[in-house]
Amino acid sequence: MATLRLALAQHDFAVGAVEANTRRVIDLAARAREAGAGLAVFPELALSGYPPEDLLLRPSFLEACDRGLAEIAEACRGIDVLVGHPARVAEATYTPDESASEPPLMNAASLLRDGAELARYAKHALPNYAVFDEKRYFTPGSDCRVVDIDGVRVGLLVCEDIWVEAPVQAACAAGAELLVVINASPYCVGKHAQRLDVLKRQARKHGVGVAYVNLVGGQDDLLFDGGSVLVDGDGRVAAVAPAFAEALLITEFDSATRRFQAVDWPQPDAPDTGELATLYSGLVMGLRDYVHKNGFSGVLLGLSGGIDSALTLALAVDALGPGSVTAVMMPSRYTSQLSLDGARLQAEAAGVEYHVLSIESGFAALAQTLAPAFAGKGPDITEENLQSRLRGAMLMALSNKHGRLLLATGNKSEMAVGYATLYGDMCGAYAPLKDVYKTQVYALSRWRNTQGPAIPEAVIERPPSAELREDQTDQDSLPDYDQLDAILARFIEGEQSQADIVAAGFEAETVRRVLRLVLINEFKRRQSAPGPRVTRRAFGRERRYPITSGWRP
Repeated sequence: MATLRLALAQHDFAVGAVEANTRRVIDLAARAREAGAGLAVFPELALSGYPPEDLLLRPSFLEACDRGLAEIAEACRGIDVLVGHPARVAEATYTPDESASEPPLMNAASLLRDGAELARYAKHALPNYAVFDEKRYFTPGSDCRVVDIDGVRVGLLVCEDIWVEAPVQAACAAGAELLVVINASPYCVGKHAQRLDVLKRQARKHGVGVAYVNLVGGQDDLLFDGGSVLVDGDGRVAAVAPAFAEALLITEFDSATRRFQAVDWPQPDAPDTGELATLYSGLVMGLRDYVHKNGFSGVLLGLSGGIDSALTLALAVDALGPGSVTAVMMPSRYTSQLSLDGARLQAEAAGVEYHVLSIESGFAALAQTLAPAFAGKGPDITEENLQSRLRGAMLMALSNKHGRLLLATGNKSEMAVGYATLYGDMCGAYAPLKDVYKTQVYALSRWRNTQGPAIPEAVIERPPSAELREDQTDQDSLPDYDQLDAILARFIEGEQSQADIVAAGFEAETVRRVLRLVLINEFKRRQSAPGPRVTRRAFGRERRYPITSGWRP
């Protein structure tokens, strides 16, 4: 029996940044070697970043990954390195061909030792649901890989393989005492608990230790939360890494007892590790990474005095610092003093650059210009949308002039039912709250204030309103948000039918109206900014409904 010290690199490996990812693997492997580790473990597709999508169709991209792997093998001596990367099947070259039966690529994990590749494992279970599209690019593997590292029999697995029985059974039948699983597992609320259940069940069933390392960071609309885990052979969770934080995690595994001992394993910084705290941290990381990875120096947003823009401002300041954030209040004749005061107080307290730019003169000019074409028609939603679009144009002008990325501030409840204006409040390059229901916006705002004052209490307590006409509130057009969000969650995440939702106790006409709004507003959502996925069914890559559709429940 033997003891293996291993290092799990819960770090961010950016999509497409092959050279930078190669350097990061080499640097982290050197740190792991200095810490006495015999094995350094890196996430799934660490060389290419996850998900590389159609970059995998470019031979030059695959060649860069091949060079990176060779460079790591040559540089990382005196320690074994397990790294994820895309790899060609045998000697195949990647020329997309509609007649090809299987893509000639595999989602691989290579074990490197002293300048050579000791073993290569190809992912068996290729997910092709929700946000995953791996069968478009990869051919599934079929062989198991169990290798001896410092006297410990280590079975290699990639992400989804730990969720299904065949790859786990094969590795254990081949003598594995420890399963090392490399992952790029995206975050959504409740996902960490699901992972723990799977890892504990597999460890207990097969009597093997499980070392699970996960990617961390924001990639477009995906969040990777890290949360790497060690599970002893009896199913006991030995250690969990902080969510949404980079760390090089050092542990030792005893093959005799099938137990781990944490050597250098950081604990969460904050005592509050509940779901709201984790969700807030994820939204902050997603915003920070989107801005920085796309080369922007800062952000700007319209600060309306409402709760959505208030929470967005708090997220932006926490992600980037006040010096990188500009807030703009654009009042009209319908803007209340409460909105003016709330926006000003928050901006001043946050220490951000703040402007008040009235839309009144611009609105009057547009109304006058359009008057001949509007003759004989009274005011309606057109004038409301015109105000929103004027604000969008002003914000885009400021974004262009100052080179700051514009944040859209809408939430999932609004996007679901189309309570948003195309080319108006939907303007923006990134929408931090896109997958956050309105009720969650309130909960997150209250939680954020427990960490320090950020959002004026008057903004949280006021009735929500777009303030585009006199005495307007959201509930003039929509059900109460508690009721609306409950219906939306059942229909979107739960895929429940209209009859099922009504049977759960909701008024039939309200359900019919809400579901109809969801279905007819796909055209707006298709044109919306990307935002971080935090639920099981976010609008975008995993919920793909046709725009033109005659189906109604």
